[in-house]
Amino acid sequence: MASIKLDRVTRTFGTKTAVSNISFEVPDREFLVLLGPSGCGKSTLLRMLAGLESVSSGEIHLNQRRVDQLPPSARDMAFVFQSYALYPHMTVRRNITFPLIMRQFKWWFHIPIIGGMAKRKIEASPEVSDLVGRTAKILALSEMMDRFPRTLSGGQRQRVALARSLAKKPQLLLLDEPLGALDKKLREETQIELVNIIEEVGVTCVIVTHDQDEAMTMATRIAVMSEGRLLQVGPPGEVYETPASRFVADFIGNVNLMDGTLAVDEPDHVQIRCDDCMHWVGHGITGTEGMAVSVALRPEKIRLAREPHALPGDAAPAFNRVRGTVRDISYFGSYTVYHLLLASGQVLKVSTSNAERHREHPLTWGDEAWASWSPSAPVVLTQ
Repeated sequence: MASIKLDRVTRTFGTKTAVSNISFEVPDREFLVLLGPSGCGKSTLLRMLAGLESVSSGEIHLNQRRVDQLPPSARDMAFVFQSYALYPHMTVRRNITFPLIMRQFKWWFHIPIIGGMAKRKIEASPEVSDLVGRTAKILALSEMMDRFPRTLSGGQRQRVALARSLAKKPQLLLLDEPLGALDKKLREETQIELVNIIEEVGVTCVIVTHDQDEAMTMATRIAVMSEGRLLQVGPPGEVYETPASRFVADFIGNVNLMDGTLAVDEPDHVQIRCDDCMHWVGHGITGTEGMAVSVALRPEKIRLAREPHALPGDAAPAFNRVRGTVRDISYFGSYTVYHLLLASGQVLKVSTSNAERHREHPLTWGDEAWASWSPSAPVVLTQ
């Protein structure tokens, strides 16, 4: 059982603040993904959890025990590096066993003959042998235990690095972009495999990535970071559907962002005036009329047609629709993305399922078209 609590954690390097006043909790067996662009501080935060970076201020607790002042070896955590950091001169079996050998390290292990015999004795002991065997079986490594890392594929090396960490039975598993070195197809396959392994082992996991698709696929919750600050923490669906800021909306998936001003603010709806259209949004916000806001509208929530359509529940036909010219069409197999050039010069992205796409008279480059959306589709952002 492992839970983590970060309380106002900050890390500075001279005058630069890499991580600024971050607080959140990770319950037992959660798969938390730290997501953000390069340089946002997510890897620094992960290294502080592991003890590889010191904490300038704040506290880190593991199972209600403060650990930020303890060395890495005393924290009962395992760290998987992006480069895997496997020992090239050791077999897969010895790579997995090595942390267990080091738990019983004595100074005379450095003596060539005596040390070698002692290490082999530990490796062959029933307790260590059974643990390594079970871990290898979970990660489908049983058939390659006597091979060396140079003979393995990227995905296999990644599994060996994970097996080496899990064999220690850590309370917390930390992974720093472990799939970054894999090609796209293998990375997608390994994402599901990794989640299944973590669930089977039952360990709490924190992973760092800058890949939004990877985060959405793997996470129980996502923590979005930017410039050392924590912007939002929540389940993937919540972060995607109700982003807390303009940055989060823009960073997670595709989105249309439109700047406007608040025209009407009622408890049950909002009207927002933008350059190309008026938005009728089916929920209120806290603001004053004339206040500058942004509207986030996901491409898949927009309907595209040659003629304007009245949407159920619309307050008036003039709301939530805009006319434009098709300027680009991108085909992605299951869906197509249209780029609609509006009168203001803004380009509106519209995603249409190819299963529902009109085959007889599909829109093509240069066509005039209407985009429309329901009042529940837009998200109003005040920051």
